[in-house]
Amino acid sequence: MSLIFKQHLQKFIAISDPEFLSVLSFFEMIPVKKKQILMREGEVCDKHFFVLKGCLRKYFVNEKGVEQTTEFAIENWWITDNMSYEHGLKTEFYFQAVEHSEVLVISKKSQDALLNAFPVMERYFRFVYQRAYAAYQMRIKFLYTFSKEDYYFHFAERYPAFVQRIPQYLLASFLGFSPEYLSEIRAKRIS
Repeated sequence: MSLIFKQHLQKFIAISDPEFLSVLSFFEMIPVKKKQILMREGEVCDKHFFVLKGCLRKYFVNEKGVEQTTEFAIENWWITDNMSYEHGLKTEFYFQAVEHSEVLVISKKSQDALLNAFPVMERYFRFVYQRAYAAYQMRIKFLYTFSKEDYYFHFAERYPAFVQRIPQYLLASFLGFSPEYLSEIRAKRIS
């Protein structure tokens, strides 16, 4: 599993085998069962989660008691609550495994030590944040420019394996639809 993380790092930075083993020592690898909660609303999110295998989601519960998924993380993706992480605030989100998963976890304290020991990791995390922010910007643009139906089909076209993998009710939650509306949209396309 650690080979997956090494290959991911090497997309952004040059890192030798001995350096990688040292970098890896700052992380904890944890198995996560399907539907297991990793973080709850009201806790301080002082961790970053990197998915080696499986899928995680971040969600909040709205005033009607409905879960609203805001983010997914599959293999080679990170997930956290940046506001909570950076400022030590209580998170307003839950983190949950969608599938049985293998996750690398790094605490804020360990990440600070990692960045002091390996400054090249600053470059890596900068690239990760830039990509995440760019993806967030595009998601907001799509929410404002596409009809709900077009938004779904655009998403399905760009991420077909993702659409097949994620349960429909969670995908609907992420896209801001009811599961029934998503079923209607998909049925229109088939007929």
